[in-house]
Amino acid sequence: MSRNPILTDKAFGLDGSSGSGGLSPAQEWQRAQSMGAGPATGTVPPSHPAPPGYGVPPDATTAASAGTDAALARGGFGSLPTATDGKVMTMGGVAASTLVFCVFLFVAAAFGWTSVTVTPDPLGRVDQNGNAIYDATMQRPWLLFVAMLVGLGLAFVTVFKPRLAMFTGSAYALCEGYLLGAISAFYGAQFPGIVAQAIVATLGVFLMMLVLYGLRILRATPKFVKGVIAATFGIMVVYGVMLIANLFGVGEGFWTSGSPLGIVISLVVVTVAALNLILDFDFIERGQQMGLPRYMDWYAAFGLLVTLIWLYLEMLRLLARLRQ
Repeated sequence: MSRNPILTDKAFGLDGSSGSGGLSPAQEWQRAQSMGAGPATGTVPPSHPAPPGYGVPPDATTAASAGTDAALARGGFGSLPTATDGKVMTMGGVAASTLVFCVFLFVAAAFGWTSVTVTPDPLGRVDQNGNAIYDATMQRPWLLFVAMLVGLGLAFVTVFKPRLAMFTGSAYALCEGYLLGAISAFYGAQFPGIVAQAIVATLGVFLMMLVLYGLRILRATPKFVKGVIAATFGIMVVYGVMLIANLFGVGEGFWTSGSPLGIVISLVVVTVAALNLILDFDFIERGQQMGLPRYMDWYAAFGLLVTLIWLYLEMLRLLARLRQ
């Protein structure tokens, strides 16, 4: 994940290194840097679309996360962290740390889901396909904003204090899990079955990208990295513009519609989110090769979790547009 918007080269303190023939994607990137391709920085993928039909600005959490993550990308270590006790970062350690974060995420998501009350439409109305319409309400909607803000704060702490990633990452997973659960409940009320479809689609894309990276079909080359980062920044800017437009009461139009253009836009965003996984995998591979300290297992897992959350939420958006 060498060019993951959170896990940037600054997290390694690298300016470039040389390599030899038969390079892995990680080593190839280092070699390219030594030949003049300077270190790239990026931004963590934007996330958190607002619950459909609910009184939250449609891209408030998305724009907030993207804007903050753009600033986080400039943080990192002042020098290369080294393992002083012989305990180093491993792929197995990252996998275990990611699993722990996912457990916290799903537990909190269950709580967020149950905080939303879904009831049949009192007038007995049905949609254009003849399906019953449900109303989704939440007694304490302000908790969504609290969870979002606390999550962003924890993201800052995690980036600048990676040694605390085990604790701040777990708390972040709880906050994001609550958000995901509530948002998913709103989507589920409007589009029955969409949550399960989004989960399966996210896992499918994750496995597909893992295979493509393992077979070296997709590699984190300098051009690839720069393209993904540029696309991620572009999406961040658009989300920010949409947020500002909504604050002034201007509708999102094509950005949220189920038109062919809206679906194409959503497909592009999902693709960019998926490609960020390649950057995640590259960071993990490089971290193991360089023998980074054991606590970097949690730091890498945190970055991977951010990408997966973004991908899942964009899957919800895409499937919702297809349903429309």
